[in-house]
Amino acid sequence: MTFEETYLNDNILDALYDMHFDEMTPIQEKCIPEILDGHDVLGVAQTGTGKTAAYLLPILSMLDDGGFPDDAINCIIMSPTRELAQQIDQAMEGFSYYLDNVSSIAVYGGNDGSRFDQEIKSLRGGAPVVIATPGRLLSHLKVGNLDLSKTSFFVLDEADRMLDMGFSEDILQINKLLPDTCQKVMFSATMPSKIRELAVSLLKDPVEVKLKVSKPAEKIQQSAYVCYDPQKVKIIEHLFKQGEFKRVIIFCGKKDRVKEINRTLQKMKINCAPMHSDLTQAERDEVMYQFKAGQIDVLVATDIVSRGIDIDDIQTVINFDVPNDAEDYVHRIGRTARADRDGVAITFVNEKDMKQFQQIEKFLEKVVDKNTLPEGLGEGPEYKIIEKKKHSGRNGKPHKRNTKGAGKGTHKGASKGQNKGQHKQKGKSEEK
Repeated sequence: MTFEETYLNDNILDALYDMHFDEMTPIQEKCIPEILDGHDVLGVAQTGTGKTAAYLLPILSMLDDGGFPDDAINCIIMSPTRELAQQIDQAMEGFSYYLDNVSSIAVYGGNDGSRFDQEIKSLRGGAPVVIATPGRLLSHLKVGNLDLSKTSFFVLDEADRMLDMGFSEDILQINKLLPDTCQKVMFSATMPSKIRELAVSLLKDPVEVKLKVSKPAEKIQQSAYVCYDPQKVKIIEHLFKQGEFKRVIIFCGKKDRVKEINRTLQKMKINCAPMHSDLTQAERDEVMYQFKAGQIDVLVATDIVSRGIDIDDIQTVINFDVPNDAEDYVHRIGRTARADRDGVAITFVNEKDMKQFQQIEKFLEKVVDKNTLPEGLGEGPEYKIIEKKKHSGRNGKPHKRNTKGAGKGTHKGASKGQNKGQHKQKGKSEEK
C-alpha cells in the first residue's frame, strides 16, 4: 500500500515524495488509517519497523488541516531518552518540511540553563508539537511553563522502556492533566503484563496492532557458550585477549549484575562503562555520548539500550544472561549488523537457562552453534534437549478434560468502514 492511498494531506505527501518514501511498512499501513480516523491505537512493533512515521505522519497531517487552537500545545510525544527524542525531532523536521504552521521542540534533561530558558519560551508560546522525556516535561509542568488542557494528541513511544526506567508514575501524572478528548497512541516493542495494565489506564477502546517479531539479520554470526556462571567472566577475558574488541555491548538481566560485571572488567583494564536505571538522565547521556564517540569500548547494560538507540557500528553483542524471550533476544542482538555491516552475537547459557534458550532457537528455526570452552576452564554443563512434560493422571493414565460449559465463549471481531469524508469531519470536530 502506498502513502497516496491514505488520507494524508498533499503537504505531507510532497515531503514523503522528496524523501523517496513510497510504500508503507506493515505497521504504517495498519496504524495510519486508524489514527486518521480518530481511534486510540496500541501498537506492538520492534525497532526499525517505521513506527515513528506511523504516528507522526497522520498527526502532522491532521494538525496541518487545521481546526486546532493556535495558542495550545496540540501534541505531546513522550520518549524514554534524550537520544530517541532527538531522533523523533529529526524525523519531524523532514515530514513537516512543507507545513508552515506546524513546528516542534524537543524537551529533555542534561542540558545547561540556557537551553531550559529556550524551552520555556517555546512552550509558553504554544509550540504545536512537544517531544519530551517524562522527567523534563514534569519539571516544566511543576513551574507552570505549559498547559496541557487543550492538547489533542498524546503519544507514548517505547513504552516498555519507559516502564523499565521507572517512569510509570510520571506518565500517569502527566496523563491526568490531559483532556478527555485527547487522542492517544502507545507503542511498545514488547507486551508484558505491565504494559497491558498501562494501556488499560491510558487508552479508550484502542485499536491493537501487533506485528510478529522478525528474525535477526542474516549478517549476525550467532553462537553460544554452554557454561556455569563462574566461567562466564573467564570466557569474556579469553575473548578480549583473543582479538580487538572495541564496539561491544554486554547485556545483563539485572542492574546489580551490570554493576558487578563492569567492576570486574575495569579490573581487567577493559575500557568500559555501565548503563542501567540507577543512573541519572545526565549520567546516561554522558555514557552514551562517550560510547558513541569511541571514548568507551564496551558498554555493560540492562535492556535499557536494547531498543530505540541508533548506533550503527556495534561489532559484538554478548548476552551475559539468556534473555527472557525471543523478542528480547532479537532486540538485543539487533544492535549489531546494522547499516550493512557484519556483526557477532554471543550468548552464555547456564544449566538453568537451557530450556529458555531452546525456545529462542525454536523461534529462530535453527540451532545456534555451541562454542568449545576456552582451554583451562574445565567442562561446562551438558546441553540437554528439554522436552515439554506431558501431564498424566494416576497409573499413567491421562487426565480427562472437563468439557462442561465448553463452547460458550464467543470471539468478537469488528470491521470498520473508512472514507475520506468521514475522516475530515471526525478529525476536526472531535479534536477541537
